[in-house]
Amino acid sequence: QVQLEESGGGLVQPGGSLRLSCAASGFVSSMYPMSWYRQAPGKERDWVATISSLGSSYYADSMKGRFTIARDNAKNIMYLQMNSLKPEDTAVYYCKVVRADIDYWGQGTRVTVSS
Repeated sequence: QVQLEESGGGLVQPGGSLRLSCAASGFVSSMYPMSWYRQAPGKERDWVATISSLGSSYYADSMKGRFTIARDNAKNIMYLQMNSLKPEDTAVYYCKVVRADIDYWGQGTRVTVSS
């Protein structure tokens, strides 16, 4: 079955960097666009970035220039490189894939940006 597993979250100081990973299994992830979302405490889940099956990338405005989405199709892994992190980036980050009109989500990885 489709499974997504995020990793790489943690505590980082403002201005720091983290790289999140989303390991996919149960399907050929290279065939599908994949996305990152995040949910800050007390807020709705928001879209962060999407990478197409051909590698084109799309970002929410507040992430442009700071975040980079990438994928390694051979390993079935998607990444989110996050630079210049701000306290407002604190959230649980989720990866998502839509397959046969069904949304699949990982369990999330927590990112805390604080001094």
